[in-house]
Amino acid sequence: MRLPLIIALACAMAAPQAMARAIPDPNQKHAPGNEEPQKPISQAGYSTPVNYQLQCAGCHLGDGTGSRANDTPKMKGFVGNFLKVEGGREFLVRVPGMSQSALNNAQLADLLNWLLRKDGMAGASMPERYQPYTEEEVARVRKVSLLNLPDVRAGLIEQMRAQGIEIDDGMDAAY
Repeated sequence: MRLPLIIALACAMAAPQAMARAIPDPNQKHAPGNEEPQKPISQAGYSTPVNYQLQCAGCHLGDGTGSRANDTPKMKGFVGNFLKVEGGREFLVRVPGMSQSALNNAQLADLLNWLLRKDGMAGASMPERYQPYTEEEVARVRKVSLLNLPDVRAGLIEQMRAQGIEIDDGMDAAY
């Protein structure tokens, strides 16, 4: 039984790769609509909702509900609470998905401000007074790496609890 398996593997490894090319076909044309080289996201001029879909929705989902199974907290109806505790404003910029995104500083400021609208993702979680993020603030804050996301987030959640804020982020109470 082993011999046929060994022979089959040897044949498969020795056979040339059908249709494989090590060098791209120089005569291949671009697919229709892709004639121009793709621009970086920071230069593409996408709308803020499109930037959310490209940069955030993969983890937080299109409506911001997150995914406990993927260890991703929900933003919808909760994200504004971070603005109510010391360090929370900076945290939102420094979360790796934000600070390391392909967006430039102005686009990231626009995205944060879009997320934090009372009629949008943040909803009723927003504090009464809100100072919108600026490009300059984002540029300054995003330079500082967030070295331990779970611990920093847990500390912010504890501050929220101390203020009596209900923690409804879709995660375990321990997180």
